[in-house]
Order: sequence, then C-alpha cells, then structure tokens
Amino acid sequence: MTADLPEYYFRIRENGAAVFRVDTQNRQRRIEMEQIAVLNMRNGEIKPQGGRVLSDADKRAIADWMNTRKTVLTARDSDQINRTVDHLNLTAQWAQSRATPEQLETITDALLLAMHDLRSVLVRKKADRHTSHRD
Repeated sequence: MTADLPEYYFRIRENGAAVFRVDTQNRQRRIEMEQIAVLNMRNGEIKPQGGRVLSDADKRAIADWMNTRKTVLTARDSDQINRTVDHLNLTAQWAQSRATPEQLETITDALLLAMHDLRSVLVRKKADRHTSHRD
C-alpha cells in the first residue's frame, strides 16, 4: 500500500488546505505526514510551516494542486447552480400540486424574499453585461 501513496497530502480547509509531505521511508515503515505549509485559495498565499523553506518541487506540487482544486470548485459551483434550478422547478411543482395551505404559509415569505433577491441580482448583472458589451 505505501508504494502507491502520493508524495504530498492536502487536507482541505475552508479557504484552502494544509499541505503535508508523506513519508513512508522510515524504519518502522509507518506513514508519517509532516505539515509543510498552509495555503489560502482565495488570495493564493502559501505559508511555509515550522520555519521551513519550500523546495521547488514543493512549490510545483502546491501550484498544481491549487490549479486542479480551482477547476474542481468551478465545476462544483456550476453543478450546484444547475441543481438549484432543478430544486426551484421541483418546489414549484410541489407548491402547485402537493403543498398544504399550512406548509405554504410557513415557507412563502422566505421563499419569495429569496427569489426576489436572486432576481434583482440577476437582472442587475445582466444589465451590466449588456452595458459593458456596448462600450
């Protein structure tokens, strides 16, 4: 099993990851993970840990992981938006065909406010896009 392990392990955090170097070349043949850095996906900052200086290989591995992670997150965002459209359609069908008056009373105001907010943002962004294309 240890021969198949990657050289680096990235523990996902809210805005990035903790980066570990994976070591299996010790006397006990145990898996050891040494934290070498923390990275912030939002601003691209990489902070070495424990006074370390990251090697070029470390920096390349981190940069490759960050690029892959950005791709995954972008795809995930698109998927979530498509799921939201599906949920809105299913919610409309539920409200029309199965919801009780009590259920509708419970959710109507919150749902209408959320939809109004979303519509306002989308209309404004669409107007901005059309205005910027004319310039």
